[in-house]
Amino acid sequence: MSTTRQLLSTVQVARFVAHGFLRLDGIVPRELNEEALGVFAAGLPSVPYGTPVPKAFPEGSFARRLVELPAVAGALESLVGVNPTVDHHFVHTREPREGSAQPLHADALIDLRTDAFDVQLMYYPQAVTADMGGTLIVPGSHLRRTNESDTGRYQNLRGQARLTCPAGTVILLHHGIWHGGRRNDSDIVRHMYKIRLNPTVPQVRLWDTGDLYDPAVREELGHFFPWYEQATGRLEIHNRIRLWRFLAADPDFDIDYWATRITNRPAQRRSA
Repeated sequence: MSTTRQLLSTVQVARFVAHGFLRLDGIVPRELNEEALGVFAAGLPSVPYGTPVPKAFPEGSFARRLVELPAVAGALESLVGVNPTVDHHFVHTREPREGSAQPLHADALIDLRTDAFDVQLMYYPQAVTADMGGTLIVPGSHLRRTNESDTGRYQNLRGQARLTCPAGTVILLHHGIWHGGRRNDSDIVRHMYKIRLNPTVPQVRLWDTGDLYDPAVREELGHFFPWYEQATGRLEIHNRIRLWRFLAADPDFDIDYWATRITNRPAQRRSA
């Protein structure tokens, strides 16, 4: 990864924990975007699961230069740490006016980890307009545990976001977020390149922690999304609290006493 570090702030990481994704709009240079279309057309070599980035993407390769862009490298280091491995990569192509869309889904199997997560990098070399469909994301859905296409019967959820973006946009997603590729109603072939990255180090305070105690951090972590019901929305915030306690190495962090009251174990304190 690049030696030029552009680490995320605590507020940005808290926003990722709450929303389940982080947008980096238009950060890939035009030359690399133009090169991408030829690279995708020629096909990318397969990568065995769990291959270290330098071995998966040799120096000078398109993918290596993409993940080593300072803004991308800094964000990845802030979320998955140094020396991540490549789980897999794939170019998703949507043909013009193909008339179908992906069902809403979360990738891979049910994942019950509360102290780790993978990051999925999605790169868009072209500007994505509304008629091109883009990727549908349900903000705040990533900690609601589901198995792959369990959510496929849902057509629309309040607050969902259908991506439109400038060329060269990168989105980093928590592996559990609900998403789906929308149908392409334009006359332009649409490409999205995805890389899933697995951490190899504890994901604890990997970012720039200068603003660790900024009040905006708690505000981000307490954000409600329109598809939440009042009671079940609290469950999502509790899941964020559990994750944040680990990421920030702050076992006492809480919002409205929700985690503190249900982790209270008087018997354990008496026997200690």
